[in-house]
Amino acid sequence: MITAESLPDDVATLKALVLAGHAAQLAAEANARNLEAEVRARTLLIEQMKFTIAKLKHEQHGQSSERASVLEQLELELADLEEDASEAEAAAELAAERAKAAKINVQPFERRRPARRPLPEHLPRERIVHPAPTNCGCCGGDRLRKIGEDVTETLELVPQQWKVIQHVREKFSCRACEAISQPPAPFHPITRGRAGPRLLAHILFAKYGLHLPLNRQSTTYAHEGVTLDVSTLADWVGAAAATLMPLVEAIKAHVLAGERIHADDTTVPVLAKGKTRTGRVWTYVRDDRPFAGHAPPAAMFFYSLDRSGTHPEAHLATYAGPMQADAYAGFNRLYEASRKPGPITEVGCWAHARRKLFEIARLKKAPIAIEAIKQIDALFAIEREINGLPQHERKAARHARSRPLVDELHTFLRERRAKLSGKSETAKAIDYSLKRWDVFTRFIDDGRLCFTNNAAERELRAVAVGRKNWTFAGSDEGGSRAAAIYTLIQTARLNGIDPQAWLADVLARLPDHPAGSIADLLPWNWKQAAVQAAA
Repeated sequence: MITAESLPDDVATLKALVLAGHAAQLAAEANARNLEAEVRARTLLIEQMKFTIAKLKHEQHGQSSERASVLEQLELELADLEEDASEAEAAAELAAERAKAAKINVQPFERRRPARRPLPEHLPRERIVHPAPTNCGCCGGDRLRKIGEDVTETLELVPQQWKVIQHVREKFSCRACEAISQPPAPFHPITRGRAGPRLLAHILFAKYGLHLPLNRQSTTYAHEGVTLDVSTLADWVGAAAATLMPLVEAIKAHVLAGERIHADDTTVPVLAKGKTRTGRVWTYVRDDRPFAGHAPPAAMFFYSLDRSGTHPEAHLATYAGPMQADAYAGFNRLYEASRKPGPITEVGCWAHARRKLFEIARLKKAPIAIEAIKQIDALFAIEREINGLPQHERKAARHARSRPLVDELHTFLRERRAKLSGKSETAKAIDYSLKRWDVFTRFIDDGRLCFTNNAAERELRAVAVGRKNWTFAGSDEGGSRAAAIYTLIQTARLNGIDPQAWLADVLARLPDHPAGSIADLLPWNWKQAAVQAAA
């Protein structure tokens, strides 16, 4: 503490002290301002990136694979930026504390913190009661009574628990006839191995739902004190997939019974003699929710060696009805009038049509493409409003509101196309729509049809994300097995249930479940039974 007696009497020395103090204050203020400016800059960058991520998450019309990769990269960058901002904010707070100690009034900048979600109610609570004082801190008396309590909750992680379940079957001998009796051996989820249903479900979901290859799972388990070789895990996955195959077939039958389906495919690298070749994973989705249908949604997946049109012909051999897809030529034989059991009706995807024009509008700023995008976006706005309405209401709204806009867009595209060279990119993008105009406009007269094929593209995203982690499928059999498990996991997700919990219960019940009652174990029936049991 500075007192009058501690100050020197020499004027020059006093001036030097004042100047030194002023310089220290300026330096501290400058340091605090610099840290504050850094925090503000980082905060602004975080808010901009959050906006971009939110925009990408809600964007429905961009190319899904490109959008996913950009989104994932931005989310990684956002995490780093938030860590940097927190560090800078802490440094600014420390600088403010130091300035406060030096009696310099510098107001620290406070970054807007993310909203805290309440901790999940379903988690168990462990109470730790801190010792209360036995004497009053004011008067020292010991006559204290409880008037309430404050509870602060902290989320904590308890490592997963491993255990060995022993199935004991006692033997009894009859004293009269000496016959030995014993209860029958319990059914196991798989014919070989000593894995329980919950462990098998965890391995399957980690591999195909969380995209963790078996070698990473094996390493994780070893750190937890349980040694499971990759070969053992692979054996369990193959056996579990075979056990679950009746459910896969039941889901496929449900999809093929739909009034309308979505179809799409994506590439899958497959290991072959020291190199990789390109296989395909196909998905066909039934989702009647956009037209208020009561049938539960489902997705079936197939694997093939290549992209030959013979594969979708085999997949859809029993289906006849509308199919929303891109303009893949391999589907053409499905649309033939002579096809048995009947022709599939081709329905176009406006997201594909818009995408081709959007790229030109974004890269070349072409006025024709920009105007076409505006008109297509008006149609998208109508579709968002009528999504989930009954099909007759969707049809009426499309006749009244969408048809005039579609006719106007058709006229605009034809007039502009007539003035363009056939070699221009804009002309090619317009031709993609004009040459298939009947296919693109079928949605107007049928309320069951969707405006886009995004339902199929969303399901294939699981394959695209997994492809980045497991790099390639080990064999064609591995590709087929992955398609089967994707069918189960994605269908469970579409029905709003936890795939891992469902798989664990199904694997426990399948061995002695009646073959004629497999439908009871399908995700939507399982969910309904679980709700009724809880009630």
